[in-house]
Amino acid sequence: MELAVITAIPTQEPYTMHKGSQMEGYCMDLLSELSKKLGFKYKVHLVKDSSYGRQDENGNWNGMIGEVVRGEADLAIAPLTLTAAREKAVEMTKPFMQTGISILLRRDISETTGFFDFLSPFSTHTWVGILVAYLATTVCIFIVARLSPCEWSQPQSEENGFTILHSLWVTAGALTLQGAGPHPKALSGRVILCCWWLFVLVLLACYFSNFSSSQSSDTHLVVKGFEELANQEMIEYGCLAGSSTLAFFKNSNNPVYRRIYENMERKKSYVSTMDEGVRRAREGNFAFIGESVSLDLAEARYCELVRAHEVVGMRGYSIAAPIGSPMIKNLSVAILQLSEAGELSYMRSKWWATGCHADASKASTEPHGLKGMFLLLALGLGLGVLLAVLELTSKSRSNAGDQRKACCTVLAGELRQRFWNSKQEVADKDKDKA
Repeated sequence: MELAVITAIPTQEPYTMHKGSQMEGYCMDLLSELSKKLGFKYKVHLVKDSSYGRQDENGNWNGMIGEVVRGEADLAIAPLTLTAAREKAVEMTKPFMQTGISILLRRDISETTGFFDFLSPFSTHTWVGILVAYLATTVCIFIVARLSPCEWSQPQSEENGFTILHSLWVTAGALTLQGAGPHPKALSGRVILCCWWLFVLVLLACYFSNFSSSQSSDTHLVVKGFEELANQEMIEYGCLAGSSTLAFFKNSNNPVYRRIYENMERKKSYVSTMDEGVRRAREGNFAFIGESVSLDLAEARYCELVRAHEVVGMRGYSIAAPIGSPMIKNLSVAILQLSEAGELSYMRSKWWATGCHADASKASTEPHGLKGMFLLLALGLGLGVLLAVLELTSKSRSNAGDQRKACCTVLAGELRQRFWNSKQEVADKDKDKA
């Protein structure tokens, strides 16, 4: 059995689109799966007047619904909204997709402010990297202060001033631009501290730059749903002129929805096409009201946009067939089977796929220069430790000539005095005080 199937306008992404001489999209995939389940063949043609179907004053239907009513098509598959008027004219299946009315707006308007927004200039990975860099610099200053003979020349009689706590304080002083002292005297320690200061200066510059830009671009107005939208005057909003969305607000008795309709009617803030509504939402200071599935597609295409969580006026998209068609029940059962098997969800994720991530807006402001600063700091820490080792090796070689011992033996003794014996001496002093 071959059915004459009519479909929507081919430019309606992602339901039906031209790919060369073939057609593809969500509706084409759905039709293919239904034909496999029910064992029918089909031939697709486009609706002649590029319309879904509206009834005129004489009761005649145009568009896809009209062609099904007149027997020119056996099925009409498209994002056809299941309505009472259409249900009287044709048979309609169980909905293959649920939709509703929601709001599309820029992400910076929809996101709420929180207690930890001061952390927003950097990502979580960057903050973890800063903490690791701080601790690594502290440890390197502590090690260098013990290794370098220019910093600690007589470990037998002198106390080392650079303990772990003091090293933490010196490193933290640079973060607050206070320069807490005393500072290292050895070249190795100064190299590390200079690299750390340079890192901190760039870090603070990037932080305050991103923080100020995020604050200046934020209107401090949060729109999470229709009530917040109706209670404000800063953001203009509108929907498609002559659409079912407009009819929903016009005919509603809900005071919030009535205020929204009256505002749109007073300001004439309607748009003529879906693309115009999305463009104005991207430009900012405009909220586009439309069907949630269409807004989800715009959100997937443009990372700066987001759809509000609130969805009202839930409705479904169904397949239309002539009244009395024997196919309608089997189609409804097949749609339910595809839904239970997860096929409808898979097709939805396939055609509504997005390349945006949850933190895309924040990642766009991530200071890429910090990657190079992390590398520079790591090189500085390594150079500082290497210089300290060379300083200690040079002193050990000089002492080895005076003491007529092997350089390695003198070096091992120096390391033992600076790390092991110093700990033992501190313990002994604590026992003496006790």
